[in-house]
This record gives sequence, structure tokens and C-alpha cells, in this order.
Amino acid sequence: MGWTALLLAGLCEIGFTTCLQLSDGFRKTWPTLFFVVFTIASFLMMSRALETIPLGTVYAVWTGIGAVGTALVGIVFFRESATPLRLGLLTAVVGLIIGLRLVP
Repeated sequence: MGWTALLLAGLCEIGFTTCLQLSDGFRKTWPTLFFVVFTIASFLMMSRALETIPLGTVYAVWTGIGAVGTALVGIVFFRESATPLRLGLLTAVVGLIIGLRLVP
């Protein structure tokens, strides 16, 4: 259950960072409201994950999922650069996240 909660927390982090971009400095109502909802959900799920997974692992995985996911959202929806080096480094982060899942 902890790893599922952590995955959901990371996905919510992608949601709140995306809504942060869309909120235009919190001037747009709906993206701002979704930012708040995703932020609360992310921290609640991260708190749930902390019941069974060590703090350092939770934070590293949560940050990694959010960073990679947000970068991919930026590439796909906000036309940010997708150079081979950037994609390779994002792939490396995914590999490190998987590695943290595999170690006891």
C-alpha cells in the first residue's frame, strides 16, 4: 500500500506543478483550485507512504516522480526542449527511482 500511495503522491505532484504553471501566478481560479487540491492530495498520500517506507526513500521517489513527470508535461504540453541529453538524464532519474524500489 505504501508504494501505491507514493506513486499517487508523485502523480499528484505532477498535477500541482502543472496547475501552478496554468494558474498564471494564482490569477486564474480553476487552475489555482486544482493546485490546492493536488497539493493536499499529494501530501496526504506521501504521509500514508511514510507509514511503511523510510523518509529518505519517500522523499527521493516523490521528488523524482514529480521532476520527471513535470519535465515530460513541459515537453509535451508547453513545448519545452526535448534534447537527447535531457531525455537521457530523465531516463537516468527513472532508473534511480526503480533502483530505490528494488533495494530493501
